[in-house]
Amino acid sequence: MHYETLFQEIHSELQSVEDPGQVGDYIPELAHVNPDQFGVHLTTVGGEEFAFGDAEKRFSIQSIAKVFTFVLAYSRIKSSIWERTGLEPAGTPFNSLVQLEYDRGIPRNPFINAGAIVICDILASELASPKENILSFIHRITGTDSIDYNSKVALSEKKTGYRNYALVNLMKSFANIKNDIDRVMDIYFHICSIEMSCKELCRSFLFLANNGIVPFSGEQILTASRTKRVNALMQTCGFYDEAGEFTFKVGLPGKSGVGGGIVAVHPEKYTIAVWSPRLNKKGNSFKGMLFLEELTSRTSSSIF
Repeated sequence: MHYETLFQEIHSELQSVEDPGQVGDYIPELAHVNPDQFGVHLTTVGGEEFAFGDAEKRFSIQSIAKVFTFVLAYSRIKSSIWERTGLEPAGTPFNSLVQLEYDRGIPRNPFINAGAIVICDILASELASPKENILSFIHRITGTDSIDYNSKVALSEKKTGYRNYALVNLMKSFANIKNDIDRVMDIYFHICSIEMSCKELCRSFLFLANNGIVPFSGEQILTASRTKRVNALMQTCGFYDEAGEFTFKVGLPGKSGVGGGIVAVHPEKYTIAVWSPRLNKKGNSFKGMLFLEELTSRTSSSIF
């Protein structure tokens, strides 16, 4: 497959499509990002790599990091994790308080804000140094030790995180947060600030395309059964309130972030990451979604 040629063709065609999206400027630091940047990278399970555009430029991965924290928690407390969070699509915005109140402090899934905050609370109980342990895990699955938090973005998240504080306090009132709120939120704001490139994101998700095993190191992160479940959860809950549309149009499990990144997994074949900072009204990259729809359509690579 001549992926790089195909990447160029699709990107060229998308240039004529007006992008009505906006960068996620409700996090002030993200407002400084050049909205016209675009990168894509695909890595096969066998180690082949194909890239286009700004594929090696790091950006704030935001909610994509929720997959890493979920995997860390899921590998430690196993099925009891579902006593603290559900596994259903939310049907409401990613930072909604309404559903959380209705469900008495149990988030619908671990990829919306409330669910990811619960996962951070679990890691605060399970790990001696959660922020250091999370970075160490990412370094292992990427083979890159220079990936780090962006302190400016983390601080920007904290200063404007009123709704996230409302979520954690509501869950605390229902006894679904066990640790000190400030400690939990410090972990949460930092994971959202992690910066990675499309190339690094592809590498980090490879174990989810390879039955839970990191191809280049042989490390088993999850069992094949748990890997299947993580992919299923990304398929149904990985795109805020737009998971159904992503499944319908793209047909791959994946996760998006309001930094404009999207990572998708084709089990046993490849991972692909796209970055285009302008977001649609649901908080997903407008052109990233279009690009992946075109790619899976032209290569007949949907899993359905």
